[in-house]
Amino acid sequence: MDFGLGERGEALRTEVRAFLKEHLTPELAERCHRTGVAHDAGFVRAMHEAGLLALGWPEEWGGRPCDPFDLCVVEEELSRADAPTYGVSTTHMVARAILKCGDDAQRRQIIPKAVRGEVLIVLGFTEPECGSDLAAARTRAVRDGDHWVINGSKMFTTNAHIGDHVFLLARTDPSAAKHAGLTVFLVPLDQPGIEVQAVRTVSGERTNITYYRDARVHDAWRIGEAGAGWRVLGEALQEEHSTGFGASMLRMLEAAEGWARTAACERGRPRIADPDVRERLARCAAEAEVSLLLQRRAAVMARQGAVPAAEGPMSKLFSSEALTRAAEDLFALLGPDAVRSHLSPGAPEGGRVEHALRFSLGTTIYGGTSEIQRGIIARRGLGLPR
Repeated sequence: MDFGLGERGEALRTEVRAFLKEHLTPELAERCHRTGVAHDAGFVRAMHEAGLLALGWPEEWGGRPCDPFDLCVVEEELSRADAPTYGVSTTHMVARAILKCGDDAQRRQIIPKAVRGEVLIVLGFTEPECGSDLAAARTRAVRDGDHWVINGSKMFTTNAHIGDHVFLLARTDPSAAKHAGLTVFLVPLDQPGIEVQAVRTVSGERTNITYYRDARVHDAWRIGEAGAGWRVLGEALQEEHSTGFGASMLRMLEAAEGWARTAACERGRPRIADPDVRERLARCAAEAEVSLLLQRRAAVMARQGAVPAAEGPMSKLFSSEALTRAAEDLFALLGPDAVRSHLSPGAPEGGRVEHALRFSLGTTIYGGTSEIQRGIIARRGLGLPR
């Protein structure tokens, strides 16, 4: 496989960098950091106007042609800049699942809005008592005429406090087998019976727990057949399982290298002259390169029409754990100054390494824990029994 960007990829990368230079202002970056909300409506509108939001979507839906590999290049740049695009990611993930599993009316109402950045959809999979076992969902949806009545709770419904809909997994047939009694709905969040409470992660991100007390959704917003929720969920999660954090490692590496070039050791030389410092930086650079290559491999497979069933989880597993290793290593390298956080006076390189360490811990959970990813790789990649 050739993982080189080529002329098209280089041109896209240049285009994205120019966009970020203009629109990802220090004021916006600080606001996102202080609020913990990685979504900004103005930034999303600007992406749409620049032709970057519709990348990879079919032209019939208002999309801009872009194959999966070139799209991977764009996502690398957005991630490296820590752009506020998490809401875009979840919305497009759900829209793609609707494209595959929804009906024509659902596609017509949701996909154009998603491509234009006019709707924000959040994920309602995980539950407080179920952890990574999504199929153990206890949130109930009971049919009531043309509607379903929902009771239960969901954890990690990030952006639910500003979202329009939640893509919610609910148990509709308690008597069916564990994976067979589930159904997915697109539930409007602006209605009585839904309560959103903020939850702060160790990295400062604002996520939410949402409570559903007799909340209602019309059957027209059932995605797929009743009882087929596990298949619909699989379509959505395949994309999330191919997430990579190589670009986040590069961002952290740039900060650590900047510190090493400007900070002086006791003998007055820059710290980057110290062999131990250089070894740590090189180790981080090597693992970042492997992380990027794994993610690009999954993208090349998608370009060729193959499903990266095991290769996507490989990318997510390796890069998240590599980011954690590197963050711990570079945090120790910076010494006592490393504890100074972003926006704190005297924080080395703006506190990026300190924040990267806190952020890295969550990456081993996002999109499925490391244990979940290993299980997928074992079954789909190695053919081992469950």
